[in-house]
Amino acid sequence: MQRTNEAIEKIKVKMLASQSRQKSDADPKRRNVEFQVGDHVFLRVSPMKGIKRFEKRGKLFPKFTGPFEILEKVGLVAYCLAFPPALLAFHDVFHVSMLWKYVLDPTHVLSYENLELQSDLSYEEQQVQILHRKDKVLQNKTIVSIKVLWRNNKVEKAT
Repeated sequence: MQRTNEAIEKIKVKMLASQSRQKSDADPKRRNVEFQVGDHVFLRVSPMKGIKRFEKRGKLFPKFTGPFEILEKVGLVAYCLAFPPALLAFHDVFHVSMLWKYVLDPTHVLSYENLELQSDLSYEEQQVQILHRKDKVLQNKTIVSIKVLWRNNKVEKAT
């Protein structure tokens, strides 16, 4: 009987140590977010794989599009969004990790006509115009800098 109790205590100690380790390994940046029907959120989108801009990807691409209104909560962690007519071809239910809270501003109006999303919520960047070209001459080489305006961005966000 005493041996059994000692074995049970050892198992309890090991389980507590395991739980503690799992808790410390959990993502510290995880957000416990809940939205209400009628809230507005941004939707996370990603640029198309394989498309590079000056041999770089990811850093300068917009991460979110929106805002979209939440129509209903689906399950514990999914939400149904209200899309404009241009985006009605996409599935409208998304996990909470794909959404970011938006504080509604009545003066903030966005148009969705220019943003053409693929079925996997990615988009292709297209060059519209070269705004500026500059040659910097060093001792033994010349470095060319080009400022490019991209289709889905404003002039201020040209790279």
